[in-house]
Amino acid sequence: MTQPEPAERAAIQDYDVVIGGASLAGCAAAILLARRGARVALLERRSDPEAYKVLCTHSITAGAHPVLAELGLLPALEKAGAVPNKARWHTRWGWIEPWGAETDARLPYGYNVRRSTLDPLIRARAAQTPGVDLLLGHQVTGLLREGAGGDARTVGVRVSTRDGGERELRARLVVGADGKDSAVAKFAGVPAKPYENGRFGYLAHFRNLPLRDGISHAWFLEPDMAYAFPNDDGVTVVAVLPDKKRLPAFREDLEGSFLDFVRALPEAPPVDSAERVTKIIGTVDYPLHSRRPTAPGLAFVGDAALTADPLWGVGCGWALQSAQWLAEAVGPAAAGRGDLDKALAVYARRHGRRLRGHQFLAADFATARPFNPVERLMFSAAARDTAVARHMHLFASRLIGPTRFLSPVAVAKASVVNLRHRRAARGQRAARASSSAA
Repeated sequence: MTQPEPAERAAIQDYDVVIGGASLAGCAAAILLARRGARVALLERRSDPEAYKVLCTHSITAGAHPVLAELGLLPALEKAGAVPNKARWHTRWGWIEPWGAETDARLPYGYNVRRSTLDPLIRARAAQTPGVDLLLGHQVTGLLREGAGGDARTVGVRVSTRDGGERELRARLVVGADGKDSAVAKFAGVPAKPYENGRFGYLAHFRNLPLRDGISHAWFLEPDMAYAFPNDDGVTVVAVLPDKKRLPAFREDLEGSFLDFVRALPEAPPVDSAERVTKIIGTVDYPLHSRRPTAPGLAFVGDAALTADPLWGVGCGWALQSAQWLAEAVGPAAAGRGDLDKALAVYARRHGRRLRGHQFLAADFATARPFNPVERLMFSAAARDTAVARHMHLFASRLIGPTRFLSPVAVAKASVVNLRHRRAARGQRAARASSSAA
């Protein structure tokens, strides 16, 4: 075989794509790009292949179900005991119940699965994918750049290796999949736009914690929030997300405050009779943020592109979906068969179109304000009508966007439901008054 000349060897890329971060978004992007012909270096700063994210809702929204199917993970998740994330939500108007015998077969769902199960599973799948080199113990320490100023282009990364060495990897595309505090973004000078979160959050895992119908529960307490998600291996994640005004008192006795908060929930899960299998962990400040999902030679997926409010449990799903959108947009170009800049522009447009509206509403609600008039209309109607409850499930699962959720038809339907409810309530009051008078 003829060896290339030195000048030709210098032009050869080490990889087509280098991905910083081998969690959900990074692994999914590596698998899907490699299947489209790209040679991928998947870097993970941690050396343990079983490492996983601890602070998480441990839930994958139904919108990401097609990605799990494309990755071939559905049989493995079912075998691992992942729980379909059907849910009911408590409001001041009662429970919103989208699930029932007549709807179970038609409504799509995602999965609740602990990251200790999910992360090693998808990382192993990435490592087994032809074209992917999983490099554990490799941390991005800088970017390789060509050009200057606004014309600068990322052409690779500098990394520290698990044996203490340093290495440079060149690539057509560098992907930041390294979370909300993305080092790749920092080195590239791509800032994040923050949105204040008016709530703090703590969670713990319990074993043998029964929930009605065995499905997820969420409590909209205005402004406080809570949820209980059943997961694999009989473990349920219970989280509380109170208004930050309650933080000083909460901190005085974290365990007591956490348990008292859960005990006071309507139809509270019986935490006192369950076995708590983890510490109570959480964060007092978790701002939302978003950043441009692309730059020359660079893309961001998962939390590196957009970090949502954890109370909605959308982070895992959006990590998987953004990886799929990136692979679909740039796959051929990343492998050298197209214009990469045009492909990145396609990804950026799709990312914004699919997530910008959701993030806008989430950032507004994260101020810990009460429900606004439109939310009161939709939530109250959903508590009174199964069809509106199913519509809300589609939005909460991120299967439809805000425009469709609040379409004139949907708002009109909710208005009719509430009008009928008020008429029925007036009729009942009149009947009671007549009975009392008699």
